[in-house]
Amino acid sequence: MDYKKIKIEPTAVTRRVRDFSKGTNNIYETIVILSKRANQISIEMRDELKKRTEEFALTTTNLEEIFENREQIEISKFYERLPKPSLIAIHEFLNDEIYYRNPSKELEKKSTKDYNL
Repeated sequence: MDYKKIKIEPTAVTRRVRDFSKGTNNIYETIVILSKRANQISIEMRDELKKRTEEFALTTTNLEEIFENREQIEISKFYERLPKPSLIAIHEFLNDEIYYRNPSKELEKKSTKDYNL
């Protein structure tokens, strides 16, 4: 997903708790889903930032040779302005853009079907 194009408020917004239990009927399960998705987004963003800043890596560690690179500063500022991964995960969940499943519930349903036969 292209996180640069998502229009999300960069600050936290008060939301209704009932909105978060719409698919799972369990707020705690929803929190787990959101935290796992936010972690995935964070890893993707971090990897992308590493790839973009690798070209600026210096092979020497001499402090006299370190200088300000305008392009590197702009890249860093851009990533700082992006919404936090948790806000992106909440946006995706509320817009039904996250696929999730609970294997333990699937096993439970399967075992009750077998028992009812």
